Amino acid sequence: MNEMSGVGSHTPDGGKASRAAKRLLPSPLGPGRILRAMDRLEHTTALDGVIDLIRDKIRAAPLGSLRDVLHGRPLGHPAHPLLVQVPLGSWLSAAVLDLLPGQRRAACVLIGVGLGTAGPAAVAGWVDWAELQQRHRRVGFVHAAANITAVALYAASLTARVRGRARLGRTLGFAGLSTVGIGGAIGGHLAYRQASGANHAEAVQDLVKPGWHGIGTVVDFPVGRAVRRSIDDVPVAVVRESGEQVHVLADMCSHLGGPLSSGEVTDGCVRCPWHGSVFRLSDGWNVRGPATAAQPSFETRIIGGRVEARLRGQEPDGSEGEAAPRD
Repeated sequence: MNEMSGVGSHTPDGGKASRAAKRLLPSPLGPGRILRAMDRLEHTTALDGVIDLIRDKIRAAPLGSLRDVLHGRPLGHPAHPLLVQVPLGSWLSAAVLDLLPGQRRAACVLIGVGLGTAGPAAVAGWVDWAELQQRHRRVGFVHAAANITAVALYAASLTARVRGRARLGRTLGFAGLSTVGIGGAIGGHLAYRQASGANHAEAVQDLVKPGWHGIGTVVDFPVGRAVRRSIDDVPVAVVRESGEQVHVLADMCSHLGGPLSSGEVTDGCVRCPWHGSVFRLSDGWNVRGPATAAQPSFETRIIGGRVEARLRGQEPDGSEGEAAPRD
């Protein structure tokens, strides 16, 4: 019994597979080769010239108000992840039909739907990509390259199917699905590990305790210029518009965390110095993208020449619950 157990647990193939998985995937020993490769990609400068050229072209494109739509500002979150569901779902469904008899025509239709809807998803992705930090753009460029390759494979697959070469069409289709899967994994790294599409100001409501907080005297804040202060260790941008009218917004831009206190103040708004998102001082509304989420804003009052601020929407003193626990 022990001999049989020993043979089963120490087979050469099983040992090789286990060692290979440990080298590739994260483990208690370290991040593994895949994550190390992604981390190296973030700092690889070889393609920066091409990346910068494409970024400049996208930023210069005369998109007007369509640019904010492509960013997803009307949705309150990026549009690209939503738009990619259609081509991905169509191609995955086509792969399932390719495994079933008599579904050749339906598979062709689904591949065509995927190809037709990949364009808008790609445009939204490129517009978002152009407003990221350089390390994000490096990863996003490879993500886009994988997806472009997948589109080419699916286009070739559809062509082969139309010409009656069904076996070749299925082979190219499965190759396209594998490639778009790799692109999706890279996109997941970009979205979640690098937080490229996340609301970077979302945690403010959990970090600031309820109630009024002193942030300085009125004379500490020059008219028309943002000043950085802290409330419960959370950076805020304070702007005195005129007289005793003072506005307070979370300082970390919801788009990618840029410092609003270093931004330009004009027409009752502050412009993020990193990527140009514009927020209304009175309530934090994102007047213009690429930010898709409003900025946390604070009510203010002046008592005895001192400015106090309270996070907008919290309960008044004496009835609020306890602040959320901090890590």
